[in-house]
Formats: sequence, structure tokens, C-alpha cells
Amino acid sequence: MEGVKPPVEGGTPRKRVRKKSAKTAAGRRTGTARRKNAQKKRWTKAERRAETMEQILDTAEYLFSKHGFYGVTLKDVAKQVGVHHTLLNYYFEDKKKLFDAVFGRRAVVTSERRMRVLDEYEKSTGGKPTVEGALHAFLDTDLDLYIEGGEGWRNYAALGAQVANTPEWGAEMMDKHFDPVVLRLIELLKKAMPDCAEEDIFWGYHFVTGALMLTLARTGRIDKLSGGLCKSDDFRAVKERMATFMAAGFRAVCAQQKAKREQAARQKDDEPDGST
Repeated sequence: MEGVKPPVEGGTPRKRVRKKSAKTAAGRRTGTARRKNAQKKRWTKAERRAETMEQILDTAEYLFSKHGFYGVTLKDVAKQVGVHHTLLNYYFEDKKKLFDAVFGRRAVVTSERRMRVLDEYEKSTGGKPTVEGALHAFLDTDLDLYIEGGEGWRNYAALGAQVANTPEWGAEMMDKHFDPVVLRLIELLKKAMPDCAEEDIFWGYHFVTGALMLTLARTGRIDKLSGGLCKSDDFRAVKERMATFMAAGFRAVCAQQKAKREQAARQKDDEPDGST
């Protein structure tokens, strides 16, 4: 045909290039989108699981704080969360495992935080702590969590008071989570009061923790006794007073017991030795 050049003999024939159709490009884009959506769904599923676990722990914490360990079942928690109770059995095996997880979640936070502040306090004093300073580092750091942390931390506070007053298994939980930080406080108190007998320092801590646990329980008793002048959930008021009050108690008891020991020693020296 005129105007059409024949192929060159011996030359390489030209390859016919097929243009990508809009349909093919769209298909590829759809495939990429599907892969991205699949990745997103997998991530969302993991997030959903984490959120459900958090809801389970928060709900269990609330119910345990209000009704105690024996007043709550796994079905109660599941119903409140809106999941089947078998899901809780799958994750926690039994109620005690769930309770341990609830308690341990915040226990590690307050324990590590107080340990860090006690260490920083001792360093700031050049190894010469005071009774008030050590108690403020220990007590205020904990109370700040209940002041600033919202209702979740306040529920945990009530739960902690229950655990501390449950001898059959609560003592073991307190030992596990809090012995290191309590002994760290005792160490600082010994440095602050080198003339105080060790037993008096431990008794002093016993009184401190008793007052703290009653405070955390928020029983409302002080509200009634004071005619509303004091509020059991007023952690700020407690923070302003507790360390100062307890420091005075430590000093008074240590001085009293030291005087008694010195008097006993003098009386012993004055006794006849029985020799002739």
C-alpha cells in the first residue's frame, strides 16, 4: 500500500507495546488498598484486645474495691464489661489470677516511684536524711497518685487497704510488692535517728502504715465524726499533715524508749552485786 513502509529485511521487528488499561491500574490500586486495610485490621484487632484487657482490669478493680475479693465473680466482671465470662477464664484462669493482675498493675508503679524518690532524696541530703524528709518522700509520693490519678487510682487505694488487712493471702501480696521500698524507708529512718532502737523504728512504721491504710480505705468515718469538717477522700489534707504528725511520733517514741533504757541501765548499776 502506498505510504506504508515495508519491514526492513533482516531487521528486528518492532515489539508491540500494550498500554496499561485503566481497569488494570485500578485493579492494582485495589489490591494495594486491600493489603493496607488487612494490615490496619490486624493492628486494630490488637488494639481492640488491649483495650478490652484494660476495661476488664479497670472494671474488676472497681468491683473488688467496692465488694471485696469474695463479693465479686468472674461473671460479674464479664457482665459489666460486656464480654462472655469464658474470655476472662481464658486470660486469667481464675478469679485470684485476675485479682493479682489488677493489684500488680498499679503496685509496681507506686513502688518504683517511691523507691526512685527515696533514692533521690537521700542523694540530695548528702546521706544525712531527716525523719520528716524521709516520710515526705515515702508518703507524699504515694498520696500524689491518689490526688492526681483520678478515680482509678482511688479505687486501687481502697483495694490496697483491703489487701493489707487480709492476713490469709494479703500479707504475701504486700510482701511481694512493697517490702523493698518499705525497707528502703526504714534504712533512711535509721540514718536519721541513729540513737533510736531498731524495734522502735519498726513499730513507728507499723503505725504509719496503719494510718495510711485507713486513709486509703475512705470509710467516711471521719466525715461523720467531724460533722463534715473533714473528708475521708481529702488526700490533699492528709498529705499536708501525715508526715509531720508521724515524724513527731517517731521522735517521741524513740526519746521515751531511750530514756527508759537508760533508767533501767542506771538501776542495774545501782544494784548491789551480791559480793561480800
